[in-house]
Amino acid sequence: MLRMSDEQPPPGEPAIRVLAMPADTNPNGDIFGGWLMSQMDVAGAVVAIRRAQGRVATIAVDAMTFARPVFVGDQVSVYGTIEKVGRTSIAVRVEAFATRGRLGDMVKVTSGLFTYVAIDEQRRPKPIQDA
Repeated sequence: MLRMSDEQPPPGEPAIRVLAMPADTNPNGDIFGGWLMSQMDVAGAVVAIRRAQGRVATIAVDAMTFARPVFVGDQVSVYGTIEKVGRTSIAVRVEAFATRGRLGDMVKVTSGLFTYVAIDEQRRPKPIQDA
């Protein structure tokens, strides 16, 4: 039976789920933080693309916190919640949770604030329509 830590994921389905593999490890044998950050960027972009109704580009990552390591075999679920929508930008709070083993604990491993800008076909900022 899946057990949750005291930090719960946001409601709803994660933007992405991925399995941490041996090729994603650092020299210490834990999952490389850069790999995890890239998964978070993808998840945040999924949320931003949906809201912008088109292409987005990452322009900033703020307040990145790595709370716990990710291990080979962990299932990583990444959630994104829109915090702010500007004229051309979208700030997404991104949180990653790891499920340890098939029936293990789900623990929050990292979080950060990712900012995306909506772009047109020429890769220039474009206004975001009201929801």
